[in-house]
Amino acid sequence: MHSIFKLKEHPGQEAPQEIYGYRPYLLAFSASWASAMYGYDSAFIGGTLSLPSFQATFGLAEATNKQKADLSSNIVSTFQAGAFFGCALGFFLAEKFGRKKSMIASAFIFILGAILQMVGRLDLLYAGRVFTGWGVGASAMVLPIYVSECSPALIRGRLVGVFEIMLQVALVFGFWVNYGVNQNVPGSDPKQWHIPVAIQFVPAGALIMSLLPMIESPRWLASKGKMQQAANALSWVRNLPEDHPYLLQELAQIENAVDHELGSTGGSRSWAQIYRGMLQKGIRNRIVIACGLVVFQNFTGINAVNYYSPTIFKSIGVTGTSAGLLGTGVFGIVKMVATVLYAGFLVDKCGRRPLLLVGGAFAGFAMFYLAVYSKVSGSFVATPPQDAGARCAIAMVYLYAFFYGFSWNGIPWLFTSEVLPTRVRTLGMTFCICIQWLTQFIVVYSLPHMVIGMTYGTFLFFGCCTVLAVLFAWLFVPETKAVELEAMDLLFGPDVSILAWEARESYEKTVRARASVLGEKQDVDHHETV
Repeated sequence: MHSIFKLKEHPGQEAPQEIYGYRPYLLAFSASWASAMYGYDSAFIGGTLSLPSFQATFGLAEATNKQKADLSSNIVSTFQAGAFFGCALGFFLAEKFGRKKSMIASAFIFILGAILQMVGRLDLLYAGRVFTGWGVGASAMVLPIYVSECSPALIRGRLVGVFEIMLQVALVFGFWVNYGVNQNVPGSDPKQWHIPVAIQFVPAGALIMSLLPMIESPRWLASKGKMQQAANALSWVRNLPEDHPYLLQELAQIENAVDHELGSTGGSRSWAQIYRGMLQKGIRNRIVIACGLVVFQNFTGINAVNYYSPTIFKSIGVTGTSAGLLGTGVFGIVKMVATVLYAGFLVDKCGRRPLLLVGGAFAGFAMFYLAVYSKVSGSFVATPPQDAGARCAIAMVYLYAFFYGFSWNGIPWLFTSEVLPTRVRTLGMTFCICIQWLTQFIVVYSLPHMVIGMTYGTFLFFGCCTVLAVLFAWLFVPETKAVELEAMDLLFGPDVSILAWEARESYEKTVRARASVLGEKQDVDHHETV
């Protein structure tokens, strides 16, 4: 067993090896089909827009550059608009009916959207994009919360990281499906664009079938006063009997946290009380930091590349539909490999903060190189020669994908899902992810127009935003590795500094003090027993 499993999850008690078995991984995998829906939709639409059959069906073939930019912006960004409102509704579903049921409902909404997109009418395409966005917005908000609430603290990062692995695998699949149909299906055949659209049914169906036998979140059940059901659920995911001392201690921690959060309200929470809870000192700072992370996640440029990768490759001199789709496919593979490294090896070993700083620094460097190259070569107005500079520009896109993939790609989702207390976790996550979808909408709607109007300034803009992102993380994002969900108050409490390094020092000092007191108490109990 890996040495990490010998560490203590709770002060004074050894963590049983059983809790790190296959069950939490199975739960994370089953739920993460929701992120596969998100990943595939992020990837396939950009390439599908460039397919000859799609352009002929929806009036892009004879359009001017300005008309293409407008139509592309509308088709892509309606997804983000739907996701914004789906995320907002997802809060009420997840809070009232539970994490599991709300994700299953989201999958059915997504399927409805995929059906509408298959018809071949522009108005129904817009409507379908809204509904698929709605399904993704609701499920992607709940998924990290669900997995985080069911995970042991020491492997919480990698389990929530399954979200990103599934997303990136689906992203790669979406990129390569477009390349495959472009190579093998004639541009005059509507099947060329029907195939990538129809594949949306696969992750949505898999989510419904795999999630049905899974447990509900024990922490959500406890927040609703269903302690016996919470015990049953926690017993299953920890692979321990309900009377095991470790399980009893974890249940006691959860129950105490719930009692502390609900005690002043007589055991119930109104919507107004939940909203007020978000504004309390010690909680509002977490909301601000989480919102900052998701805003910078988009303004570092990743979704510009995800949704419009053929356009990006064309802007640095890669010509031809097949060449652009091929470059996009390689981009997806590089990003997927980086995400696997992040979730499997880095996030719970290196921590969140170092990855944000290192990944952001190299991603920003890549963006600045692309800005300089496209300015010097004039690649936005003419095809530059395929020299060493051009090859280096293509490599920089992949360098950006690699370093972004193990840093800003997944950590904002993980951080947002783990730092908020149970009483406001769903609403806080909803608020932050709504901001994420709003900024994503701004980026993907604006990018076609930025490419036309700003040219090389597009890369310069994203590079500058990445510098600000790294500075923000260095100042305000403390390390949350191996911190219990119920102990986040020690890291972000009302009396803790907002500066990241001071907050972590305060947390470690408090933990050492508590461990010392607990050790002295155990010594006293031992002597009394003797």
